[in-house]
Amino acid sequence: MGRKKKRTARKARAHPCGIIEVNRAGFGFVKTAEGDFFIPRSAVNDAFDGDMVEVAPSYGARRRFGNGSGGRPQARVVRVVERAHTTLVGTYEMAEPFGIVIPDDPRIHHDIFTLMEEGPRVADGSLVRVSIDQYPTRRSAATGHILEVLGDAQDALLASERIIARNDLRVAFPEAALLQAAEARVDSAGALKEGYRDIRERFVFTIDPDDAKDFDDAISVEAVKTFEGKPCAWRLGVHIADVSHYVPWESAVDGEARARGTSVYLADRVIPMLPEALCNDVCSLKPGEDRRCMTVDLYVDDDAHLVGYDIYPAIMRSDVRLTYGSALRALEGKDDGLDAGLVERLVAASRLAKAREVHRGEHGGIDFRTKEAKVRLDEEGHPVAIDVRVKDDATMLIEEAMIFANEVVAAHLEAAGMQSAYRVHESPHADALEGVVRVLREFTWFTEPMASRLASGDPFAVQQVLAAAAGRPEEYLVTSLVLRAMSRAVYAPVDDGHYGLGLSAYCHFTSPIRRYPDLIVHRMLRAQLTGDKRSVRTMERTMTALCEHCSETERTAEAAARQSVESKMAEYLQGSIGHTFSAVISGVATYGVYVQLDCTAEGLVPIRALGDEYFIFDAAAHLLHGSDTGTVYRLGQPVDVVLTEVDALAPACTFALAGKRHR
Repeated sequence: MGRKKKRTARKARAHPCGIIEVNRAGFGFVKTAEGDFFIPRSAVNDAFDGDMVEVAPSYGARRRFGNGSGGRPQARVVRVVERAHTTLVGTYEMAEPFGIVIPDDPRIHHDIFTLMEEGPRVADGSLVRVSIDQYPTRRSAATGHILEVLGDAQDALLASERIIARNDLRVAFPEAALLQAAEARVDSAGALKEGYRDIRERFVFTIDPDDAKDFDDAISVEAVKTFEGKPCAWRLGVHIADVSHYVPWESAVDGEARARGTSVYLADRVIPMLPEALCNDVCSLKPGEDRRCMTVDLYVDDDAHLVGYDIYPAIMRSDVRLTYGSALRALEGKDDGLDAGLVERLVAASRLAKAREVHRGEHGGIDFRTKEAKVRLDEEGHPVAIDVRVKDDATMLIEEAMIFANEVVAAHLEAAGMQSAYRVHESPHADALEGVVRVLREFTWFTEPMASRLASGDPFAVQQVLAAAAGRPEEYLVTSLVLRAMSRAVYAPVDDGHYGLGLSAYCHFTSPIRRYPDLIVHRMLRAQLTGDKRSVRTMERTMTALCEHCSETERTAEAAARQSVESKMAEYLQGSIGHTFSAVISGVATYGVYVQLDCTAEGLVPIRALGDEYFIFDAAAHLLHGSDTGTVYRLGQPVDVVLTEVDALAPACTFALAGKRHR
């Protein structure tokens, strides 16, 4: 008689967890500690985009479903651990006895059912916000109830309301925060008694966009001979609004600012982090007005090398408010009616900025030449033009001064052993760089020594690759691939340096009106300068959570801003259907190619518009290959396209290749 097998309880296998990112097409990706997984549409189950999910990997299956898996192993969602959405915005459709809400977010593929008799009277086709009472399962649909009616779903002017609701942005300030902000006053005499320095005799100026209302940074430039006995040439003063004085830790205004994390810049409005009484008035460095500030004086030699620095609170008075346009005209030698002394200061500051950029490059700093689009609107909020901004001498002047001050403040706090909200940018992951190398190997100028250095994450190799591609047809491809390989900068309590800027110490100090991490840095700096570290102990205990929260709110704000610009661009392009545009291919998928116009607007050329043949998708090489003609469409390729369709509400633009017959 054989021996009986001993029964043992099988231990449940732990599944990897991560945030699922769902594509418009319905499939998704999940990044976990065990790697990245591709989730086919049929395996997303009841998960919504942004949910924390557990996945069961199928390690042997790769690209069975094809749709953009990029060679990642497949997996299926087995459980939603944490929901990202408690409310949604969507279009209301009547189907008695139900009112069905079709989510506005194309990445969410589950409708929400409401009972018409239980909710308010809602017109068919309304844009509504719905609260989710029950999430979908394999056997039942999602259910909820209507919270508010936003308007007609077809009204293009509701684009911002849709974006605000979709991203759960906070718009109204609590009454206590508004009252606290309204009581704020600039007390110059009181500040001087508290130990603030009086620097109102200095010539100080601001440079901002034309439509800016909150001025949180100003600069001054003077020739000097020595600092603490050391020879130097210039004193570059960076003066930042002293927001921390008006927003004490755990006050009513602070609680709301912390929750928001950052101001959000939509195409037609700004959702500020602070009440307007603070951000547009008491804290704003308006010309001719006394203001509290935190000053960083940077003493440099004639080549902009740092000789020494001084950090202190001060009372300042801005002399001139410049726009980037007026500053650039002055730097180009064009008469803009500016005082000769101011022009001299601008020229000196510009020369120092260019020298600082060179110094950062010598330490591995990477300069990505990117474009930024701004949609001009009329008084009614309709788009009338798309302006494309590129880096110029005026923007560089301010950018480099702020980077310099941020670097010095971070190094100062780190040397003092202070926790803070440091700005950390890690080097790119090896697997991401290997993917870039695979594509670049087909270009004759890309050598094997260059490949090995780039794969190791050497920032000087990144510089070399970008420089070698400059001016070539594949420049856009190379820049896009390298940018996509970069890690995302985040806030962290420990200063681990900034890879992209080539700096070993870095923080955000220069925009406390609109970024909460800068406000944290100001508080920690004040505690270090005064020796009163007891006042920040509570903040130190929560620093990790604060940094994670600020990184998350930054991502949300950037997504909302991008959605807003895309929506207004689509609305603007509605008048250009049938027009031909120059473009480059900005993305490749099984279902077509994405193209980007010179104005930065993007859209899809569906695969049916590429020709009457079967196209094979090569995810590793970022291309589609025609099976009959051998025609190749690849990332970065210049193409001429015709705009065929625009959906301003999605928003989405559809194109066809110019001169190409399509089915």
